[in-house]
Amino acid sequence: MKDKFVLLIVSAGAFLVIYPVIFLLTGSFMHPSELQENLAPIVSPAAEGYADWSLLPLIPTIQSYVKVLLEEPQFFTVFWNSMKIVLGIMAGQALLGIPAAWGFARYEFRMKRILFFIYIILMMMPFQVIMLSEYLVLRNLSLLDSLWSIILPGAFSTFPVFVLYNFFRAIPEDIIESARLDGASELKIFVKIGIPLGKNGIVAALLLQFLEYWNVVEQPMIFLDSKELWPLTLYLPEIGMENAGQAIVAAVITLVPTMILFFMCKDQLEKGIVASAVKE
Repeated sequence: MKDKFVLLIVSAGAFLVIYPVIFLLTGSFMHPSELQENLAPIVSPAAEGYADWSLLPLIPTIQSYVKVLLEEPQFFTVFWNSMKIVLGIMAGQALLGIPAAWGFARYEFRMKRILFFIYIILMMMPFQVIMLSEYLVLRNLSLLDSLWSIILPGAFSTFPVFVLYNFFRAIPEDIIESARLDGASELKIFVKIGIPLGKNGIVAALLLQFLEYWNVVEQPMIFLDSKELWPLTLYLPEIGMENAGQAIVAAVITLVPTMILFFMCKDQLEKGIVASAVKE
């Protein structure tokens, strides 16, 4: 009885999570006239009744997909802006965060605990706290209204350091010492031992950062003035309700990269999250 109750709760929770995706998928194939009719009580103050939504479109069509993919060049501009932002940030975090985590995990140096504590504090600080100081720094560097104003702060995020620290700490010291006795340099140990053994954590950290910055809103809203530099997250709210079909299709396409990455890396993500929470 208890197992059935748990299954029921889990199934209900799963449905609540999946339903918005089903909502988007079915809406993306609806004819504009059907969408307007279904959403009329929301869009038009004069309309009466309640919004209606069917699981299957009455008039299936790919008209909205054609319009977004073939007739809206701005969509491709903002899509690639988002790709540039997240790929630039992930590259920066790979070059900066992974070596920093290795250094904290495998070496002893002065003020190590204090510096790591500062890293943790910075990670826990919400963007609103550091927004003003970040804005002033970017202004002094003449980086406002450029994609670098989003990429550079993200590349120096402390989150990968926190996630990877326990991964690198868990590598047995005997392996490291054996490599040193065989004449391996510190760089070779990091590249040949640290990165392969920390692969799951690296994938988990970078994937979580991809998800965060793919959906970033506040930083672009504050640091970017030019619409041609906007990412998808600022473009979608600009689509009016009269083009609801295009808005739904754009939202569906926005989900595609995250879904692909999740299903490709779900095993590494699960192992990475579990291992990063394990204490020695």
